[in-house]
Amino acid sequence: MAAGAGALEVPGPLPLPAAALDALAAAVEADESAVVLVTGDPGYFGVLRALRERGLPTVCRPAVTPLQLLAAMLEWPWDDIAVVTARGSSFRSAVNVCRARPAVGVLTAPGAGPAELAVELAGWRRTLAVLTGAGGPAADLSIVDAVEAAGRRWPEPNVVLCLAEPARPGPGSWLAGGAPVPPGDGWALGQEAFSVREGTGSSPELRALALTKLAPRPGTLIWDVAAGSGTVGVEAARLGAAVIAVENDPGLCVRIVANAERHGVDVRLVDGPVPESLAGLPRPDAVYLGTAQPDVVRGCAAVRAPRIVVEVHELGSIGPARDALVDSGYTVDGRLVLTAPVEGLHGGGAVIGTASSSLLLWGTPR
Repeated sequence: MAAGAGALEVPGPLPLPAAALDALAAAVEADESAVVLVTGDPGYFGVLRALRERGLPTVCRPAVTPLQLLAAMLEWPWDDIAVVTARGSSFRSAVNVCRARPAVGVLTAPGAGPAELAVELAGWRRTLAVLTGAGGPAADLSIVDAVEAAGRRWPEPNVVLCLAEPARPGPGSWLAGGAPVPPGDGWALGQEAFSVREGTGSSPELRALALTKLAPRPGTLIWDVAAGSGTVGVEAARLGAAVIAVENDPGLCVRIVANAERHGVDVRLVDGPVPESLAGLPRPDAVYLGTAQPDVVRGCAAVRAPRIVVEVHELGSIGPARDALVDSGYTVDGRLVLTAPVEGLHGGGAVIGTASSSLLLWGTPR
């Protein structure tokens, strides 16, 4: 970065430090010119935003971004790639997008590079294409699985393309990165949209309420514990969240996999008992519990997720489940949901069908 006859060196990665912005503002006020040199397009997760927010007059001369170069080297279509930045506090959200999406471009930073990303992707089948030295004579492209990426030291700067299926690009879309959320066909889908075992699939009405409390969205991680047929987890994944489904019944595990494939989402399945199987899982942003067993509720509450939702199947389980949440430091609320189908009659009339009831408790940390 040069200002007038002098020069200002800015060590380290973006964003620009306040001192550098102050120096640029002083140069402009003194009617001097300043040039900021960055890699790729300054408007693509670059310095242009910081300069404009500071009110500095700018003339932008974009170049090919490292991610564009990486995609071109792989001959990968550009329109199916979701792009995230792993810098600073954005790292965790970037990881969750990589867990959820089939093709994600990651703009890395020191301490948030390919190795750190790969460590967090343990349990998800991912291939990392890593480009180092983009645009220079030492440019190098490596295509490795997450295990190998985690064990290597990577030259900086670098950029990553995280792929679920490295041999097959995803479908084209009018929006880069894929279809927007929420899904075009809505959410809280009917029971016919899932393969369920009788008595294990939450009703659409209950799922609708649960989803409002779980708040799934891109960049978040949801646990679906005692997942049953996985309907809640699959719905959360359709809304952009990364999802881990925990279920101990082999037959239900098969249904979870089938439901995820049917709806084109990536749900990581953990096959084992709860709460034992929760040990070592990455910390969630929200937890859905298909059981109100107090030991399971306590095991999930111990991770202190910002939101926890419990489906209660028996009225006698309300008190113990609520107490388990309260004792774990949560403020608790809940609703009894009564639903009944409206059935049509010949001649335009209608009758109310057999009613059913379900109950949800939800908690947020005090």
